[in-house]
Amino acid sequence: MSDPWTDPQVIDRILAECDTWAVVGLSTNPTRAAFRVAQTLQRYGKRIVPIHPKAETVHGEQGYARLADVPFPIDCVDVFVRSELAGPVADEAVQIGAKAVWFQLDVLDVDAYRRTTAAGLSMVMDRCPAIELPRRHTAHGETT
Repeated sequence: MSDPWTDPQVIDRILAECDTWAVVGLSTNPTRAAFRVAQTLQRYGKRIVPIHPKAETVHGEQGYARLADVPFPIDCVDVFVRSELAGPVADEAVQIGAKAVWFQLDVLDVDAYRRTTAAGLSMVMDRCPAIELPRRHTAHGETT
Protein backbone atom coordinates (compact mmCIF):
# COMPACT_ATOMS: atom_id res chain seq x y z
CA MET A 1 0.00 0.00 0.00
CA SER A 2 1.28 3.46 -0.83
CA ASP A 3 1.55 6.25 1.69
CA PRO A 4 -1.69 8.24 2.17
CA TRP A 5 0.17 11.51 1.46
CA THR A 6 0.85 10.39 -2.14
CA ASP A 7 -2.77 9.43 -2.94
CA PRO A 8 -3.35 10.22 -6.65
CA GLN A 9 -6.98 11.23 -5.96
CA VAL A 10 -5.88 13.79 -3.37
CA ILE A 11 -3.18 15.08 -5.74
CA ASP A 12 -5.75 15.45 -8.55
CA ARG A 13 -8.27 17.17 -6.26
CA ILE A 14 -5.71 19.72 -5.01
CA LEU A 15 -4.51 20.45 -8.54
CA ALA A 16 -8.08 20.84 -9.81
CA GLU A 17 -9.56 22.83 -6.94
CA CYS A 18 -6.72 25.06 -5.73
CA ASP A 19 -6.19 28.21 -7.76
CA THR A 20 -4.16 30.41 -5.37
CA TRP A 21 -0.89 28.87 -4.23
CA ALA A 22 1.33 30.37 -1.53
CA VAL A 23 4.85 29.21 -2.34
CA VAL A 24 6.80 29.20 0.93
CA GLY A 25 10.50 29.71 0.29
CA LEU A 26 10.03 31.44 -3.09
CA SER A 27 12.62 34.13 -3.77
CA THR A 28 14.00 35.84 -6.87
CA ASN A 29 16.83 33.26 -7.09
CA PRO A 30 16.32 31.53 -10.48
CA THR A 31 18.54 28.60 -9.49
CA ARG A 32 16.15 27.47 -6.75
CA ALA A 33 13.50 24.84 -7.44
CA ALA A 34 10.77 27.06 -5.98
CA PHE A 35 11.43 29.64 -8.71
CA ARG A 36 10.89 27.10 -11.51
CA VAL A 37 7.92 25.39 -9.83
CA ALA A 38 6.18 28.75 -9.35
CA GLN A 39 6.66 29.46 -13.07
CA THR A 40 5.04 26.13 -13.90
CA LEU A 41 2.12 26.80 -11.56
CA GLN A 42 1.56 30.12 -13.34
CA ARG A 43 1.76 28.45 -16.74
CA TYR A 44 -1.11 26.19 -15.67
CA GLY A 45 -3.23 29.15 -14.61
CA LYS A 46 -2.49 29.18 -10.89
CA ARG A 47 -1.96 32.42 -8.99
CA ILE A 48 1.26 32.25 -6.98
CA VAL A 49 1.95 34.15 -3.78
CA PRO A 50 5.65 34.32 -2.82
CA ILE A 51 6.27 33.73 0.90
CA HIS A 52 9.82 34.57 1.95
CA PRO A 53 11.36 36.64 4.76
CA LYS A 54 12.46 39.24 2.18
CA ALA A 55 8.86 39.56 0.84
CA GLU A 56 10.20 39.97 -2.70
CA THR A 57 8.06 40.33 -5.80
CA VAL A 58 8.57 37.19 -7.89
CA HIS A 59 7.10 36.41 -11.32
CA GLY A 60 5.11 39.64 -11.10
CA GLU A 61 3.42 38.71 -7.82
CA GLN A 62 3.89 40.64 -4.59
CA GLY A 63 5.65 38.68 -1.88
CA TYR A 64 4.86 38.46 1.81
CA ALA A 65 7.12 37.65 4.74
CA ARG A 66 4.65 35.23 6.36
CA LEU A 67 1.48 33.38 5.43
CA ALA A 68 -0.41 35.40 8.03
CA ASP A 69 0.51 38.61 6.14
CA VAL A 70 -1.39 37.63 2.98
CA PRO A 71 -4.60 39.73 2.87
CA PHE A 72 -6.65 37.29 0.75
CA PRO A 73 -7.51 33.57 0.88
CA ILE A 74 -4.91 30.96 -0.01
CA ASP A 75 -6.07 27.64 -1.43
CA CYS A 76 -2.83 25.65 -1.21
CA VAL A 77 0.40 26.21 0.69
CA ASP A 78 3.33 24.77 -1.28
CA VAL A 79 6.27 24.25 1.07
CA PHE A 80 9.90 24.55 -0.05
CA VAL A 81 11.68 24.29 3.29
CA ARG A 82 13.57 21.43 4.94
CA SER A 83 11.49 18.74 6.60
CA GLU A 84 12.42 19.88 10.10
CA LEU A 85 11.00 23.35 9.35
CA ALA A 86 7.94 22.24 7.37
CA GLY A 87 5.63 21.21 10.23
CA PRO A 88 5.18 24.73 11.60
CA VAL A 89 4.38 25.95 8.08
CA ALA A 90 1.64 23.31 7.82
CA ASP A 91 0.30 24.53 11.17
CA GLU A 92 0.25 28.10 9.81
CA ALA A 93 -1.65 26.87 6.76
CA VAL A 94 -4.32 25.48 9.09
CA GLN A 95 -4.44 28.78 11.01
CA ILE A 96 -4.99 30.88 7.86
CA GLY A 97 -7.75 28.58 6.60
CA ALA A 98 -6.00 27.12 3.55
CA LYS A 99 -7.67 24.17 1.84
CA ALA A 100 -4.50 22.17 1.26
CA VAL A 101 -0.81 21.80 2.04
CA TRP A 102 1.77 20.46 -0.39
CA PHE A 103 5.24 19.43 0.81
CA GLN A 104 7.76 19.29 -2.02
CA LEU A 105 9.98 16.34 -2.97
CA ASP A 106 11.94 14.93 -0.02
CA VAL A 107 9.95 17.04 2.48
CA LEU A 108 8.28 14.68 4.95
CA ASP A 109 6.76 15.19 8.38
CA VAL A 110 4.27 12.47 9.30
CA ASP A 111 3.16 14.27 12.47
CA ALA A 112 2.42 17.42 10.45
CA TYR A 113 0.45 15.29 7.98
CA ARG A 114 -1.65 13.88 10.82
CA ARG A 115 -2.29 17.32 12.36
CA THR A 116 -3.11 18.93 9.03
CA THR A 117 -5.48 16.26 7.77
CA ALA A 118 -7.12 16.02 11.21
CA ALA A 119 -7.86 19.75 10.83
CA GLY A 120 -9.69 18.98 7.60
CA LEU A 121 -7.10 20.02 5.03
CA SER A 122 -5.93 17.89 2.12
CA MET A 123 -2.21 17.22 2.15
CA VAL A 124 0.45 15.82 -0.16
CA MET A 125 4.08 15.18 0.75
CA ASP A 126 7.17 14.23 -1.24
CA ARG A 127 5.65 15.24 -4.58
CA CYS A 128 6.05 18.23 -6.91
CA PRO A 129 3.13 20.02 -8.56
CA ALA A 130 5.38 20.96 -11.51
CA ILE A 131 5.68 17.22 -12.22
CA GLU A 132 2.09 16.30 -11.32
CA LEU A 133 0.31 19.12 -13.23
CA PRO A 134 1.63 18.15 -16.70
CA ARG A 135 1.00 14.47 -15.89
CA ARG A 136 -2.59 15.25 -14.86
CA HIS A 137 -3.27 17.41 -17.92
CA THR A 138 -1.85 14.74 -20.25
CA ALA A 139 -3.95 12.05 -18.56
CA HIS A 140 -7.07 14.14 -19.10
CA GLY A 141 -6.23 14.91 -22.74
CA GLU A 142 -5.48 18.55 -22.01
CA THR A 143 -2.55 20.53 -23.37
CA THR A 144 -0.89 23.72 -22.27
